[in-house]
Amino acid sequence: MITYRAWKVFYRNLMVFRRTWLANIMFNFVEPLLYLVAMGYGLGYYLPPIQGVDYLQFLAPGLVASTAMWAASAECTYDSFTRMRYQKIYHAILSTPISLEEVVVGEMLFGTFKAVLYGSVILLVTALVGLTPSPSALLVPLVLILCGLIFAQWGLIWTAVVKKIDLFSYFFTLIITPMSFVGGVFFPLEGFPWVVRLLAQFTPLYHGVELIRSLVLGQLKPFLWVNLACLGVFALLGFYPPIYLLRRRLSP
Repeated sequence: MITYRAWKVFYRNLMVFRRTWLANIMFNFVEPLLYLVAMGYGLGYYLPPIQGVDYLQFLAPGLVASTAMWAASAECTYDSFTRMRYQKIYHAILSTPISLEEVVVGEMLFGTFKAVLYGSVILLVTALVGLTPSPSALLVPLVLILCGLIFAQWGLIWTAVVKKIDLFSYFFTLIITPMSFVGGVFFPLEGFPWVVRLLAQFTPLYHGVELIRSLVLGQLKPFLWVNLACLGVFALLGFYPPIYLLRRRLSP
């Protein structure tokens, strides 16, 4: 399904992104950096070590994962909807030999690319300030690929079913933001009721955070294969729904 023509869709989006890349990166860079400074240095001053590390070291890997989630989600909701509904880019591409499936896969690839790019920028910043003590952190972009693909798929599913761009606020308010709080980004889940801890296991962000935090801190455990397998299952299950839903949405 990831064909040469799907990469052409990716390349088209990349060429457009080249015109605004600096503004886009700065916007997605500044907000996580503010969280890192305000909560890591501010709130972290009053907190004891968490799971054997300072709060700032605990927080930084979680922000890498959440930045990737927000980047892929934003790209494959607001930006994809704009290309489909207002700019009619999808319709123009479909007038060429490129199929709808290849358009959707190209959108997934670009959403994944932005997740890896923005997550890696935050990872680089944390490395520059000494918050990535383990060389295994070099494997983090591989995890970001899976995380970005999953949230690109989720965003495209929402794009395929909503009628107005205003409805994306429900996606971010009811799904993405709550996931940030129960995904282990800002604090461990041990203090939550067992129901919340169980629900967190069914979110891709939780497994992404577990993997990235373990790689950054060098705390490699056999159980991490379970987190990796869960991300793989999410990616496989989410691959065809956006293709099916967008085909139904755009069919005459």
